[in-house]
Amino acid sequence: MMFLAQDPTLQDFGHDTWWLVLIKVVAVFAFGMVCTLLGVWFERRVVARMAVRPGLNQAGPFGLLQTLADGLKGAFKEDIMPRTADKVVFFFAPTVAVICAMTSMSVIPFGPMVSIFGHRTPLQVTDVPVAVLLILACSGMAVYGIVLGGWASGSTYPLLGGLRSSAQMISYEVSMGLSVVAVFMLSGTMSTSQIVEAQASGKEYELFGATISAPGWYAILLAPSFIIFFIAIVGETNRAPFDLPEAESELVAGYMTEYSSLKFLLFMLSEYVAMVAMSAATATLFLGGWRAPAPITTIWAGANSGWWPLLWFFIKVVLLVFVFVWLRATLPRLRYDQFMRLGWRVLLPINLVWILSLAALQVYRDPETGDGKYVILGGFLVGIVLLALLWPSGKRAPGKPLEEQIKSRPPGSFPIPPMDLQVPPSPRARRAVAEREPANVGAGSGGDRADKES
Repeated sequence: MMFLAQDPTLQDFGHDTWWLVLIKVVAVFAFGMVCTLLGVWFERRVVARMAVRPGLNQAGPFGLLQTLADGLKGAFKEDIMPRTADKVVFFFAPTVAVICAMTSMSVIPFGPMVSIFGHRTPLQVTDVPVAVLLILACSGMAVYGIVLGGWASGSTYPLLGGLRSSAQMISYEVSMGLSVVAVFMLSGTMSTSQIVEAQASGKEYELFGATISAPGWYAILLAPSFIIFFIAIVGETNRAPFDLPEAESELVAGYMTEYSSLKFLLFMLSEYVAMVAMSAATATLFLGGWRAPAPITTIWAGANSGWWPLLWFFIKVVLLVFVFVWLRATLPRLRYDQFMRLGWRVLLPINLVWILSLAALQVYRDPETGDGKYVILGGFLVGIVLLALLWPSGKRAPGKPLEEQIKSRPPGSFPIPPMDLQVPPSPRARRAVAEREPANVGAGSGGDRADKES
């Protein structure tokens, strides 16, 4: 095995032997499964630490075998099939979500060109000129498993959870796709391996006659796109605080209410696989992929060669998964109207304005197609949009006092609890006392009559 420091190109794919492709596929599947098992354990340990409680510490060292024990327990539980369920769709719906999440990892680059048993190959299953679109397509297709599972259950709560998930996917798929457009504009490609190569080193830009050196990671160059993309993938994966399709407070358990045993475990597995896959996609698109950060590369010249990039990539994925867990342990669940408003009225306008500004800068720095007038025009349009979004709507009229609001309510409205915290006596209690009085009198009179007769 020799170490090669070379970025793969699109011409390096499609030439591997069948057994090498099989090794890559099995390795990616194992990576997803191991990260999922460790992700469940990691989340429960981190949330327990944030909540100042012990967490998993009984099954195995540090509770590492607890997830395996839970999986075995769930597998041996009774598998229940509702009478009104569509049995075929009900059976295959969980597998759709898992397969889509696993498929998206096939175009994720895990490292550079390496030598495996004497064969020179990239640490990536495959790559195509539109690999990022494949990731977006798999993310959009995964919702079909949730929607079909909710519909095929033949129950109300699962159906509502499936409909919520479809609306959630439509809302945040738009913002996620627009945030990736900025990456395409800077890298000039949709290939994941080429996007990683485009972040290899910083670039110099000339703005108004001044030369500005910018870092290579798109998380810094395209910070708005990075933030919007991460918010969108949290919504896409149904993770807290956006876990509205399975909200226990109003939907019992949402789309998975009627599922049990292995089918329930597959739905849980698909959520964690999607979380790992989206974290890997975020690291690829915005955090330099498998490349080590700048402090390490300046100290160690061989940090990005051989098998070491696997370590840097795994560390980035773990840090992003930690942010998923951090959000779950910190933020409460949003209301459904708040969640939809965030996607359509906040993220989408900000994304459009940002892409317009970035396009203006791209045209300005291209000496063949543009000059300063495009920057002025773009800045003017951006200013108009921002002014329209941030323009104050004026002071609101003072509301009516509470007493007037209560008096103006229509008859038959829902009763309002007392503001002084004094609960009035129940009319039912007075009626019960009134009903008991004749019984007591009757008993007393009957007893007196018995005494007189004796």
